[in-house]
Amino acid sequence: MRLVFAGTPSAAVPTLRRLAAEHDVAAVVTRPDAPLGRKRVLTPSPVAQVADELGLPVIKAARLDDEATAAIAALDAELGVIVAYGGLVREPLLSTPAQGWINLHFSLLPEWRGAAPVQRALINGDARLGASVFQLVPALDAGDVFDTREVEIAEEATADAALETLAVEGAELTAEVVSSIAEGTAVAVPQVGEPSLAPKLTLDDGLLDWDEPLVRVFARYRGVTPEPGAHTVVGGHRLKILEAAPAHDEPRQDAGEITATKSALLIGTASSPLSVTRVQPAGKGAMNAVDWWRGQRDTENLRAGA
Repeated sequence: MRLVFAGTPSAAVPTLRRLAAEHDVAAVVTRPDAPLGRKRVLTPSPVAQVADELGLPVIKAARLDDEATAAIAALDAELGVIVAYGGLVREPLLSTPAQGWINLHFSLLPEWRGAAPVQRALINGDARLGASVFQLVPALDAGDVFDTREVEIAEEATADAALETLAVEGAELTAEVVSSIAEGTAVAVPQVGEPSLAPKLTLDDGLLDWDEPLVRVFARYRGVTPEPGAHTVVGGHRLKILEAAPAHDEPRQDAGEITATKSALLIGTASSPLSVTRVQPAGKGAMNAVDWWRGQRDTENLRAGA
């Protein structure tokens, strides 16, 4: 098929590569270059970089306005495919490709409609994650679904690792749906069940509550890592928790109580403690958690959450 592809982050790259290998991608739509790093160097999106590598025309647009719509309409594409572009597709663009747009979404719809499905699913402690390909409609992630795929994720995987796995599986799922549309055999069915919403995460979503049991604390850590980042407050200062794992075999300790072993800090929850191995204090770089602890003047009176 002749396709137009829209996407921005690295999670969209596997789908772009797969479709470019099997179909005629007329152009790639992505967000404009963004300032990255300490020097704020303008850098093309991961999708833009791969499109250039593949020799595909690129349309950079902060939003899909009249100018972008006209550029896409001129491509005469049969189908639009969108994966985490970062902007809304409205009419008349929604109907511009002959067969409209399909969207790869990283949840088992109607669960977790919105910008942060993987993160919200992990925070919620969902036992299953997955991907869906659906027909794009004006309502948020509400279109009929062509196919879904449940994906097994490692029990301690953080959001970035989970999304990387889902991106690969989702690329295969999307390629299968596009092929079925090309063959005229695709069937989309309405979503069934009560929707749940997955709004974009804020910094506050990363704050760990040590009064919760370990399973809830660790679920939130997984969902907010690496962005916006899990954190707590120690001695009145924000402390980002970069690497952590459950410590089921360690003795229970008071919520927020910090103790040190040779290799980790143990922070108490309402059940077993969380083992923290790498942290980032406010205004400083990442460091070994035990090294940070040793640098504190009065460890006996320091607690997480205070």
